[in-house]
Amino acid sequence: MPYRAEKPPLPETPEQLRARIPGWGADLDPADRPSYPRERTDLPTGAHWDFPDRQEETYPRERSIEHTELPAVFGTAQPLHGAAGAIRRYAYERFSEGRAAHWLLLIAADRVDSTTAHLRSFATLRPDNPITETGILSEPRRHPIASRRGRVDVRHQVLDPLIVAGPWIAGGVAAVVAVRRLTRR
Repeated sequence: MPYRAEKPPLPETPEQLRARIPGWGADLDPADRPSYPRERTDLPTGAHWDFPDRQEETYPRERSIEHTELPAVFGTAQPLHGAAGAIRRYAYERFSEGRAAHWLLLIAADRVDSTTAHLRSFATLRPDNPITETGILSEPRRHPIASRRGRVDVRHQVLDPLIVAGPWIAGGVAAVVAVRRLTRR
């Protein structure tokens, strides 16, 4: 169990483990471990608690299926919302953190969240400006050759403008096609 001062009991005794696993307990002798002085538990920690006070969970939080409880303190600044929140919730409820599906779903949720934020910005008085926000203008102005020299991903540098500007260009083309279809009708 996390956040306890005392060491939890082993599920098996050292003798059982030594009999079952060859070489188990090779580092049990403190003299064999260089970090031993730092492992002392009899020194005062300065903590005024044995188990820390828990932060109140005001709404259901996402948590890995490997853990039975949340840490004592956790962030509440960005609660899950919308389609991206549903994807994140599904990733945490269904897949272990050791599975690629868990992380791929979280990446997909980030993409959904950023896309919805871009679309929401068009409904405001100051929509996103892809020219200034992607840094395309600063690329040719601020040492374009020197900033790329010595990079490891030389073969992928030609893809940088496509990756940065591609979604905006595709969105612009889609908007032009939609406007043309509407005006023809």
